[in-house]
Amino acid sequence: MPKQSEALILRTYPFHEADLLVTFFTRTEGKVRGVAKAAKRSKRRFGGALEPLTHVTAHWEEKEKQELVRLDSCDIISSPLATEVTYPRLVALSYVAEVIDQLLPDREPSDDIFRLTLAVVHHLKADSIWLPLTYFDLWIVRLIGLLPDLHTCVMCGAALNGSRAYFHPLADGLLCPDDKRLASTEISADSRAVAAEIFRSPLNRLDRAGWARSRGADLRRFLAQRIECHIERKLVTAAMLERV
Repeated sequence: MPKQSEALILRTYPFHEADLLVTFFTRTEGKVRGVAKAAKRSKRRFGGALEPLTHVTAHWEEKEKQELVRLDSCDIISSPLATEVTYPRLVALSYVAEVIDQLLPDREPSDDIFRLTLAVVHHLKADSIWLPLTYFDLWIVRLIGLLPDLHTCVMCGAALNGSRAYFHPLADGLLCPDDKRLASTEISADSRAVAAEIFRSPLNRLDRAGWARSRGADLRRFLAQRIECHIERKLVTAAMLERV
């Protein structure tokens, strides 16, 4: 059965001599996996369309009882490689693709997550990755249902407004000073204020000024920790971002 949908390329892997195994996130059917036959040789059908987070119209064919589809061609709508590519931006793009690939189950569409990803990719610029990444982490964790209440202690229910707060890999939320565990990490009041601001405003209305790597770093670590606990594995690109 032939199908087509707006999609974002997530990952490709070598498959046989000239084929590629492609994971792509479609707007209509969610995450789909398929084989792009002779993709290493066919510039006409694929060209540069299989780079991570390229926005395409994907054309594929499904057969009953076959897990992998046959990806026939991709028409590029927009490519993140059309603007300046720096190493930090490349790692950031790879991180977004890895998170979506690891978090989302196959064949479960989410228009909210699709629109979120498009917006984040558009705002990931060569010299400005930290605000879009923080925005992405916060919203993806919330949309998946992994975000705890940022205003109360998960152990005792005490309000954290105006007080110090901590997180720990074995805790399901933030902790007050009395309930923090050994080797807990503090999350700053500024980062919690940033989270509240992000939930109030779309990405294009947030002020990029003052967004150095250090701002929101503890919030991003907390959110990445929530993701890693859920998928039960470490994110390879999260470690790479730590070294950027």
